[in-house]
Amino acid sequence: MADDVALVVGLGNPGPKYEGNRHNVGFLVLDVLADRVGGRFKAHKAGAEVLEGRLANRRVVLAKPRGYMNTSGGPVAGTAKFFKVAPADIIVVHDELDLPFATVRLKLGGGENGHNGLRSITKSLGTKDYHRVRFGVDRPPGRMDPADYVLKDFSTVERKQLAFELDHTADVVEALLELGLEAAQNRFH
Repeated sequence: MADDVALVVGLGNPGPKYEGNRHNVGFLVLDVLADRVGGRFKAHKAGAEVLEGRLANRRVVLAKPRGYMNTSGGPVAGTAKFFKVAPADIIVVHDELDLPFATVRLKLGGGENGHNGLRSITKSLGTKDYHRVRFGVDRPPGRMDPADYVLKDFSTVERKQLAFELDHTADVVEALLELGLEAAQNRFH
């Protein structure tokens, strides 16, 4: 990643109804990063809650789109345009069904894997070439619809270790900012 401003986006759905959902893990990680920056999110005209600060010796903009997951692209593209952030300097933190709970993986580009938030961002940015921090939420049990599963809260067992895992994921984001993709992957994969 370059030394310019980086945009770190957490994906989720707004409102108290969704706060503890698996789909909101991006918002939860950004709350940890906001504590590290020492600031509070404020409404921005691009359609996101934003916080400017420094992490890993870089200027960062933390952003939580205000709309629902499947419309995240507009606020992400608008925030990137306002702060003059290239897609290569965007990091999106999101839930990932294809990884076991709390497994964190980094990648640049690639497919959306059926994730409507990523699909919206890719469409709005016009490229898939942005960084992703994928937080595993595991597959749904039995024949449960994946869409229903991600809109459920973390289980009691998962919640017991969730704070630790969110903190770990925030460390991964900071390593990506500081070291770049390959070095961060080598450290955390």
